[in-house]
Amino acid sequence: MSGRAFVFGDNIDTDVMAPGTLMKLPPEELAQHCLAAVDPDFARTVAKGDFVVGGRSFGIGSSREQAAVSLGLLGVRAVIARSFARIFWRNAINLGVPCITLEQAGEISAGDRLEVDLAAGRLTNLTTGQGYDFTPLPPHLMAMMDDGGLMPHLKKKLAGAA
Repeated sequence: MSGRAFVFGDNIDTDVMAPGTLMKLPPEELAQHCLAAVDPDFARTVAKGDFVVGGRSFGIGSSREQAAVSLGLLGVRAVIARSFARIFWRNAINLGVPCITLEQAGEISAGDRLEVDLAAGRLTNLTTGQGYDFTPLPPHLMAMMDDGGLMPHLKKKLAGAA
C-alpha cells in the first residue's frame, strides 16, 4: 500500500479526531471534522490510501471509537506513530485501520510518499529513499486487517462455519 503522509505531533487525542461536541452527527459528517483542530484542511485533502503519522501517545483521551471510524471513513490506510494509547490502538485495529509503531516516525515529513508492507513489517519513504522495519502484526490480527476489521472477519468466519 502507498500514499501520502499527513504528519501530526505528540499527544493527538481522540477529541481532536472526533470532537465530543459533535457526537450526535452521523459518522460521515463527523469524519469531516476529523483533526480539524490541528489541520483545518485535513478532511478535504486526505485521500483514500493516505497515512496519518503521529508522534508519541497518538490517540490518548477518551475511548470513543468514532476517532478510528472517522479516519477509516476518510480513507486513511494506516496510522504510523512512535507510540499509541492502547484503547485507540485496539479500536483502530478492530475497525480495520492498522496502527504501526515506528520509533523513527519523526523522520517522516508532511507530503512524503510512503509505501508500507504490513505483513513484512517494512515502511519505505519513497520521497527520501529511507527504509524502516517495524514489528508486523501477529497473524491473527493480519487476518483481521485483510478482512477489513473485527466484524467483517467474524462474519467471514461464521459464514465459513455454517
